[in-house]
Amino acid sequence: MFNFQMASRADDLAHAADDGQRPEEESFNPGSMIIDHVIDAHEWHIMNIGETHISVPLPIILIYDGKLDVFMSGKFHHGHDEYKGYKLETHGENKGKIVVVETGELPLDLSITKNVFAMLFSMVLICIIFISIGRSYSRRKGQAPKGLQSFLEPLILFIRDDVVKPSIGEKKYEKYLPYLLTLFFFIFFNNLLGLVTIFPGGANLTGNIAVTGVMAVFTFIITTFSGNKNYWVHIINTPGVPWWLKIPVPLMPIVELMGVFTKPFVLMVRLFANITAGHIIVLGFMSLIFIFGNISSGIGYGVSAISVAFAVFMGLLELLVAFIQAYVFTLLSALYLGMATEEHH
Repeated sequence: MFNFQMASRADDLAHAADDGQRPEEESFNPGSMIIDHVIDAHEWHIMNIGETHISVPLPIILIYDGKLDVFMSGKFHHGHDEYKGYKLETHGENKGKIVVVETGELPLDLSITKNVFAMLFSMVLICIIFISIGRSYSRRKGQAPKGLQSFLEPLILFIRDDVVKPSIGEKKYEKYLPYLLTLFFFIFFNNLLGLVTIFPGGANLTGNIAVTGVMAVFTFIITTFSGNKNYWVHIINTPGVPWWLKIPVPLMPIVELMGVFTKPFVLMVRLFANITAGHIIVLGFMSLIFIFGNISSGIGYGVSAISVAFAVFMGLLELLVAFIQAYVFTLLSALYLGMATEEHH
């Protein structure tokens, strides 16, 4: 399952020369290291031991010129080799993408990347956990919760009683509760998995703007289609607003309509920025060890104690942030749904 590759120093320098790089430029680059860890990838990098790269290869699925090609990412040998006329770019504007060697074009890439694998893993994990809890409820009806059920039941009741009910109301909350519970636990579990440094944890899934964007779009679509007459009247003809802000220039309706689209945008950016920032801060502290170590080994050892202490502190803080960000995303989604379904008083 694991892909071990011995890349000699001479080979690395040769590839660097081919890419127009000078050998002395290969010193530790904290910016490159941090970005490589927070973005998506076609393989799951585990660690380097000397010149040995240890990684988990992932499936590559490409469609180009009507032809389907399926193989494992290990065939690229971390971007050093070509395979079937494709190459994994390691530099330039297409860094991290697969290109056609002859033309330089980008094929249709349907590969199972690191984030896709992490998402599928978390989905399977969530299904197993909650199907198990559902069966426990059926078997132990009327009895006190036990095991995993007793651990997650307080969270389920918290989201139902303190988030969804107050935001949407007693009469309509059940319709949206499954979606909001799924939203909360998907974000929460993936936030926690992102803090685990060993495979299959460590993926920055909820720090990927495409993932947070899709969740925000789901909330936007459900809110838009759930909106009643009262909701749209408040947007088009906001009560209590002076007429001169509506006629002849519909200033307030324009502002309210913009708000319909900015709300999901805020959902998307808040989760993406907070989760990514946490990872960057931890990696930044770790980078200080190597930066000062290049100056002096003694300074590097001295800084390592401080960096590790701050990284541990940030890790503990991120445990709290993992819950808070899932809670905030779910709460705001529930509030948007509540405003869309609120009846006229």
